[in-house]
Amino acid sequence: MFMRRRPLARPVVRPAGAPLLRGALVGGAAYAAGRSQARAARREQDQEEAIADLQTQQTQQSRQAQQPRQPQQAPPQPQQATPAPTGQGPAGLTEQLARLGELAQQGLLTPEEFAAAKARLLGT
Repeated sequence: MFMRRRPLARPVVRPAGAPLLRGALVGGAAYAAGRSQARAARREQDQEEAIADLQTQQTQQSRQAQQPRQPQQAPPQPQQATPAPTGQGPAGLTEQLARLGELAQQGLLTPEEFAAAKARLLGT
């Protein structure tokens, strides 16, 4: 039989460090690509959150604009406090002053109205 003198495929002679270098290049490129994708995903997520925040602000503003504005009503007139009759004594006056103070704290009386009613009660 005939024997071939040359092998069909010639072995490729590479330097000793070539596989390591190629692995480092491929691994480094994969690492950089992964980081780049992660950064892009994070940026996209931040943008989506910002868009969602803007949309909620816009819906809140549109709801506020759609709500019918109620005309500002004049505050209810304070009940006319009459001076305490002479027979009531200081206990009745104290109760009326306390009641006026509560109305002022609830916002039903303005400070000016409270001062006027107090002056009427005290008779000054």
